[in-house]
Amino acid sequence: MIIERVEAIPYRIPMRKPLHFASGAVHHMDNVLVRLTTDTGIVGVADIPPRPYTYGETQAGVVALLEGLFSDALMGADPLDRGRIHAALNRTVGNFATRGGVDVALWDIIGISLDTPVHRLLGGFTDSVRVSHMLGFAPVDEMVEEALRYREVYGITAFKIKVGRYPLSLDIDLCRALREALGTEAELYLDANRGWTAADAVRVLDATDGLGLTFFEEPNDAKEVLGRRRLVQLSRIPIVADESAPSLGDAAREVQTGGATALSIKTARTGFTESQKVLAYAEALGLEVIMGNQIDTQIGSTATVVFGAAFAHSSRNPAELSNFLDMADDLIAEPIEISDGSVLAPRVPGVGVRIDPEKLARYRVDGKKD
Repeated sequence: MIIERVEAIPYRIPMRKPLHFASGAVHHMDNVLVRLTTDTGIVGVADIPPRPYTYGETQAGVVALLEGLFSDALMGADPLDRGRIHAALNRTVGNFATRGGVDVALWDIIGISLDTPVHRLLGGFTDSVRVSHMLGFAPVDEMVEEALRYREVYGITAFKIKVGRYPLSLDIDLCRALREALGTEAELYLDANRGWTAADAVRVLDATDGLGLTFFEEPNDAKEVLGRRRLVQLSRIPIVADESAPSLGDAAREVQTGGATALSIKTARTGFTESQKVLAYAEALGLEVIMGNQIDTQIGSTATVVFGAAFAHSSRNPAELSNFLDMADDLIAEPIEISDGSVLAPRVPGVGVRIDPEKLARYRVDGKKD
């Protein structure tokens, strides 16, 4: 079995409710669908979400890389030779989401060829994962109403709160309002997307002490090295490295040099292969992990479910899976169902995603047709 066709399909789907946070905002899903077709007729798919304000990748850049350098490495390769393929892909610096998407598509081919769900090939630890919902910037009453609605409709009881604004009282008051409205049984944690200085992050930690917050993700820019280390030492809750740890090496650097005490794993940037390495590293050191969200579509969220449910350590905390509900539409043919605060892992061969051809034709922006 060899790969005989590499396709990079750019598409745009508007957000029904734009997501705002400290480092940017998402109004449209300007993503790229990658399709790898083998000589046996098996097609592996994955979604690539470029985030130029976080990693520097753009939609046009992802397409150019897949159709150029990455195509050269993939064409004629056996999908089972993932090590050889990744050695070629890793010669290109950065481009985390592009490499992650290719890896997921390779695993999709492998699972289909073996007539086995990738969830089981990876480990098959549990059949479902709990869901955490991400609350983007909005007036306090709207964010509280959204959290209460998602708890009522979907049974979600874990929420990531986007913070990082000035004055600090905006987000401090928000945390207090959410805790009061949701009660002590809800899990709440923060993500500042590098919006504060380390000193201000310490002030927020002091002001929210007693609210039972469980994690604090990227409170400041990790490049503020000494301030970040002091913050980690003073924090009573784990400091999570996310955009400062887009690879195994970056994750190790942040943890070993005192920049973080927990890690966010995103299959959108480390695929399944490197995500396993990051997970094993965290487990060996006794660090908690969160299965994060790259503001993923249902295609990307399915990959998160597949990986998160495969291992005990990755399924321990709720995974960030629900923000596709803010999209006006999706490419997936069989939508994800959130029930009682959880999502079931796919039970069909491969990653478990089927693309709706009519929706792909409607939203693709390259003017081509299948």
